[in-house]
Amino acid sequence: MTDAGDQRFESGADKYAAYLDTAEGRLRLDLAFANLQQLLPRTKSLSALDLGCGTGAIAVRLAQQGHHVTLLDSSQSMLDLAKCSAQKAGVAEKIALKLGDARQLEFLFKSRSFDLVLCHNILEYVDEPIGVLQSAASALRDSHSILSIVVRTQAGEVLKAAIQQGDVAASARNLTAEWGHESLYGGKVRLFTPNSLQSMLAAASLTATAEHGIRVLSDYLPTRISREDEYENILDLERRLGARPEFAPIARYMHCVARHAVQDTQDDK
Repeated sequence: MTDAGDQRFESGADKYAAYLDTAEGRLRLDLAFANLQQLLPRTKSLSALDLGCGTGAIAVRLAQQGHHVTLLDSSQSMLDLAKCSAQKAGVAEKIALKLGDARQLEFLFKSRSFDLVLCHNILEYVDEPIGVLQSAASALRDSHSILSIVVRTQAGEVLKAAIQQGDVAASARNLTAEWGHESLYGGKVRLFTPNSLQSMLAAASLTATAEHGIRVLSDYLPTRISREDEYENILDLERRLGARPEFAPIARYMHCVARHAVQDTQDDK
């Protein structure tokens, strides 16, 4: 991550944990996990790596399903929260914690070590996202292994400025913006389009096999609608919207599942 990003997450771990308890944070987690569940085997235990794991919210859910998850984060405060979450959930034995930087992934783990690598909401904060994707690709065990990516979208910033803030000028600027403003901690955050992410995947010898939108319209619902009371209905609607190609591109976040672009002949030997 950038130095600013490191400082944000080290000093603001509790703030991030509080955000994940809000309806917006829960939707981001629940929708991404629901998408993953459609792809993961139900009877086989996987070895997973969660890059920039934060509080370990997704990792703990994977561990509860019997998978072994290594959590990597550059913030000790985040890892401490993740450890507590794993202990409370009774899955500490399936969780391994590693303090380190995703940019140094190739020096921290052997290549071809994981069946699943999570790269959720981390590429927005790194200086060279292609480098992180290349390292993540090297960590995948074989051509059947999955890289799960969640990134913030340019389209979402366009709609946010127009609908939430009523700022037409900002909405127009965001049509071509590569960076947006991150409201939880402050500072800039990288924005992605389907084309820009596809180009990065290609540079890392990866190809997308599934794409979903996360939070298509929930951020823009009128205030008279209780996000808490209507949460399950909103979640159900978001799952359906995010799976439809005409709605997914305008979501606040893009969830992309990728695999090695070229079939590894060693897999079939």
